[in-house]
Amino acid sequence: MRAARVWLVGAGPGDPGLLTLKAAQVLARAEVVVHDHLVTPEILAMLPPCAELIYAGKQRGRHTLTQAKINALLVRLARGGRRVVRLKGGDPFIFGRGGEEALALARAGIRFEVVPGITAASGVAAYAGIPLTHRGVAQACVLVTGSQRGGIAELDWTALARPDQTIVVYMGLAGLERISRELIAHGLSPRTPSAIIQQGTTAGQRVVAGTLAALPRLAAEVRVRAPTLIVIGKVVRLRSALDWFSPNSR
Repeated sequence: MRAARVWLVGAGPGDPGLLTLKAAQVLARAEVVVHDHLVTPEILAMLPPCAELIYAGKQRGRHTLTQAKINALLVRLARGGRRVVRLKGGDPFIFGRGGEEALALARAGIRFEVVPGITAASGVAAYAGIPLTHRGVAQACVLVTGSQRGGIAELDWTALARPDQTIVVYMGLAGLERISRELIAHGLSPRTPSAIIQQGTTAGQRVVAGTLAALPRLAAEVRVRAPTLIVIGKVVRLRSALDWFSPNSR
């Protein structure tokens, strides 16, 4: 029997062209693929026809499998001797729970590799025409999750409200109103430029931009839906000059 092995692969933020060369090489040899909800159909179409696909997607309030069951599934599949790929949107180690899965494999004595992917923060922001850092505008970028077990994440609002940095919020749509309120209460100007991007890097990309105070209302008015990424900071002003991506032209 071949040595059990699992590849934890980042599929990037959606555009199949952003898949890394190494990720494509691993996918081409996959025998069984456990994939997330955010992996696009175009990327799944790149898999070998004989590969077995197992859906383990998680949406707000709807988890196909618990994380513990996903961990156990990877261990069981790997022990079966096949080439197992755990395929995740974005990067496995940035809010992808790839660390938990890697620990489960390590504790089970199973060899694994991690194939990083372009995370949503860099990929989606770039396709929205928003540089996360910019000389004289933002000298730091902070990535946070807007979701945690049981609801909206408790964040260090004081640290996040520091000037001259960009805040990127993953999975923050449900908590957008509170995020806006807390940041303003802790010192960030209500007029801070902000944007929420839906289905970034794909043909369904939609960007809603405005002030921090107005963003929750603007997002509700146009019925923004997950998956989304929120970008808060002065760099959002650059979007008017750098908005290069046209989903309708793809």
